[in-house]
Amino acid sequence: MTDFQAEKALVRAHHAAIEAATPDTVAEALARHTAPGWHWRGMCPFDERHGAGEVAEVFWAPLLTAVTAMQRREDIFFAGRNQIDGFQSVWVASMGHLMGLFDAPWLGILPTRKLVMLRYAEFHRVEQGRIVETAQFCDIPHLMVQAGQNPFGPATAQHLVQPGPRTHDGLLRDPQPQAEGEATLAAINAMISDLGTWGLGLPLEEELRRSWHEDMLWWGPEGVGATYTIPRYAAQHSGPFRAAFAERSSTGHLARLAEAQYGGFFGWPNFTARHNGGFMGLPGSDTRAEFRVVDIYRRSGDKLAENWVFIDMLHFYRTQGVDLLARMRSIAG
Repeated sequence: MTDFQAEKALVRAHHAAIEAATPDTVAEALARHTAPGWHWRGMCPFDERHGAGEVAEVFWAPLLTAVTAMQRREDIFFAGRNQIDGFQSVWVASMGHLMGLFDAPWLGILPTRKLVMLRYAEFHRVEQGRIVETAQFCDIPHLMVQAGQNPFGPATAQHLVQPGPRTHDGLLRDPQPQAEGEATLAAINAMISDLGTWGLGLPLEEELRRSWHEDMLWWGPEGVGATYTIPRYAAQHSGPFRAAFAERSSTGHLARLAEAQYGGFFGWPNFTARHNGGFMGLPGSDTRAEFRVVDIYRRSGDKLAENWVFIDMLHFYRTQGVDLLARMRSIAG
């Protein structure tokens, strides 16, 4: 059995402290469970920050001011050792929604005074009883769309307020069989190996069937959307994405881990590629696009069944010379 109980308890206490905090007290709440030099990676426009005070000032205090009565509604929670550093460090992953009432502007997004669900995914590295490193991804464009301020054109797939796992077993709060986590990591690595080639000489759908169940669910970010089954995933995301990009770099992750049937990774960036044009209506560019991505997976048997994807769209657009927040503000008037 794997035993990451101390690390999981620390992250759960960290989450509880944030949920109980106010904009004025959140810096102290963050400091309670993080190291003094805590390295925090957030999506654009927050980027990299250090220490509880700075993270509170730029991210948590403004968010708690804007989205009041916030609750964390967690769908997936697991821990594991990081393959990228030779399984030395322990990370805890959490995914779900931050739910609350959108009562004040945030990042220029105009409030609705209605319920909103902000998708999030987090990876926390725990060392000597403290959180020393965090990746904090939120689907900011999805909040824009919920507030009626859509900066995109039509998506190739369908975006929703996304549910958790079909099996409703994603909260791994107890020790888990080690062999199950190893099987999940092996399935993820096999998929990455196939994806890294962007073509095995097989038709796309046949390539995908090597790693994915036929009724796979791919829960993509706002602007792309979610899609279901291998044929629809190939038609509604994977095929158009591959057609739009060339010269894909090798995959670069900072953390990759798994426990029981769940696993995931993030990169900073995961990869770069040259945009030929057409992705999300953007023109081609000689400036390489950077993709900061979180992927969370559920395995069933020896293949992957569900995938929740977070792409830092604001950063991707920034690398292509577009300020997505400014575009949103111009649309909102």
